[in-house]
Amino acid sequence: MSVKFTGLRVGLFVDTQNLYYSAKTTVAKQVDYEKLLELAAKNREIQQANAYVIEREGANNAFGFVTKLSSLGYRVKRKKVRYLQTSEGGHTAIDGDWDMGIAVDIIKAWDYLDIIVLASGDGDFVPLLELAQARGRRVEVVAFKDTSNQELLDLADGFINLADEPDAFVLRD
Repeated sequence: MSVKFTGLRVGLFVDTQNLYYSAKTTVAKQVDYEKLLELAAKNREIQQANAYVIEREGANNAFGFVTKLSSLGYRVKRKKVRYLQTSEGGHTAIDGDWDMGIAVDIIKAWDYLDIIVLASGDGDFVPLLELAQARGRRVEVVAFKDTSNQELLDLADGFINLADEPDAFVLRD
């Protein structure tokens, strides 16, 4: 039996950094963010779609990506990567993730959503998504199975493995 969730309000939260590295590792292609919107919507109403982007200082190659995401209807949130201390081996430690920002945005939105779709395989989101489910929200994950946290996959009410979606990619430049 197939269950339809038409009329339900969907929020899509996309960890672009996680998808970029997972796609690079898994299929050597780039995610098609227009197709990602379609996969998350499944003929339901997308109330909001947020894409979280990390930018390196001085790099201007993110401009086209951010513009594309914005033109597709994503609310793009940008953060500069932070360079921390230099380790003994001469390597600079960098910090650049949106986990807390994504978590806060999901919490702020869940009163207005029926379904939370997380596009990330990051297991750090498990406690947050458990709480969302306890508040009566359906939780779906769109990610790459091979690079996703198993606990996250087990928790999800629905899962789409991007590696199984042939139309979900564009050729890498």
